Amino acid sequence: MDDINLLLIGVDSLRADHMSCYGYNRLTTPHIDRLASRGVLFEEAFSPHIPTVPGYTSMLTGTDVISNQAVSLAPKDPIDTSIRLLPETLGETGYRSACVGFDGSFFRGFDEYRTYDCWPSWEDAPGHKAEELNRRAIPLLEDMAPGPFFLFLRHMDPHTPYLPPPPFRDLFHSGDPTIGDNSMDHVFARDSFAGYFRSWMPPGIRDIDWVVAQYDSSLAYMDVCIRRIITRLEELGLVENTLVAITSDHGESLGEHGIYFDHHGLYEQTIHIPLILHLPGTIPGGSRFSETVLQHDLLPTLLDIMGLGEIVREMNIDGRSTLPIINGEGSWSHDEFYLSECTWMKKQGWRTSRFKMIQALEPDMYGFPAWELYDLTQDPGERENLADDEPGIVRSLSERMESWKSTRMTESGKPDPLENSWPSFRASGYRMRTLSSRKPAGEGK
Repeated sequence: MDDINLLLIGVDSLRADHMSCYGYNRLTTPHIDRLASRGVLFEEAFSPHIPTVPGYTSMLTGTDVISNQAVSLAPKDPIDTSIRLLPETLGETGYRSACVGFDGSFFRGFDEYRTYDCWPSWEDAPGHKAEELNRRAIPLLEDMAPGPFFLFLRHMDPHTPYLPPPPFRDLFHSGDPTIGDNSMDHVFARDSFAGYFRSWMPPGIRDIDWVVAQYDSSLAYMDVCIRRIITRLEELGLVENTLVAITSDHGESLGEHGIYFDHHGLYEQTIHIPLILHLPGTIPGGSRFSETVLQHDLLPTLLDIMGLGEIVREMNIDGRSTLPIINGEGSWSHDEFYLSECTWMKKQGWRTSRFKMIQALEPDMYGFPAWELYDLTQDPGERENLADDEPGIVRSLSERMESWKSTRMTESGKPDPLENSWPSFRASGYRMRTLSSRKPAGEGK
């Protein structure tokens, strides 16, 4: 088999249920939809460890949060050198690698790193995040062709600030954002976020629907820019031997549970992510799978598809390849799994195919109780907390969670990462920084 190139697109803050290929009512991702229709889509993919650093660490190492200890946005230590990252593994087999979106301070092993501006203020609007990414990614792609190469792109458009350029800005909402029902009042009521939100939202905004529409418009803008990368692959004659994978580090909260325009809370909108794989002639087109897969299953899946399955078997990883599922050679699923977050709140949880239990390890900043329990089959929106009504179920799930953690800590020889991590943002007194224009004085918009 000829060497298979890898294009891994990790989209920051992309929730699966706002993509049209996952059934969203707005046509937000037509080009990704087309790619999915010619490849495979996993309907039940999850990133159980949030926020960003845990998500990408699982993605690039094939390990869970117990093994890699990267439970927070700012881990105390670098990734254990005994854990090989994907670019290191591929580099040992002769692959060149490049990363766009990280600077190399934490995710080691890439041959080249490129960063780009992805924090525009309202004065800088509109933003051009994905175009800036492409300006760095396409020359790298051209330079590494024909391969073998690994190109990792971290897209930031669904991450705040949501400031897509026209015509995308008005794609799903063309009204005046300062006219509305004052639905933004409770958004600005939380001091930790108010200054940050005001620095990238239009002055006088009152309509929360405008902000949600900008999230969706950001997806549509990014989708077109991803299409530009695929077009360049086609022009370079690389489509037939380049595995394209699209996924996310975590989702985004757009008002559910009173959490606005951020990614904390272990609810479905934050942990349910997309997973789409495309490789003509190797991956069967138009397949959708309902098995539950996790972020750390991605690395063994990619290497297996690329014909490097022997390497997977030599690695000390926690994930499992989905290639047998894709090829119809056998089905497996994560029927239950551990959840963790160390964002504005420090929490852990246990999710089964029916129930989700969440335990707050610090006081909940939104006033939710220390224990939450949701019946996902009857209440997919997680609106009715059953913890007080079903203490037996809470106790059973908690025991299974603690048993799993104890086993994994024994196997890995590592401590509970939530106990060993930095405090949550809220506990440390952190506030979101206010964005300001980086344009020279006197320069127009």
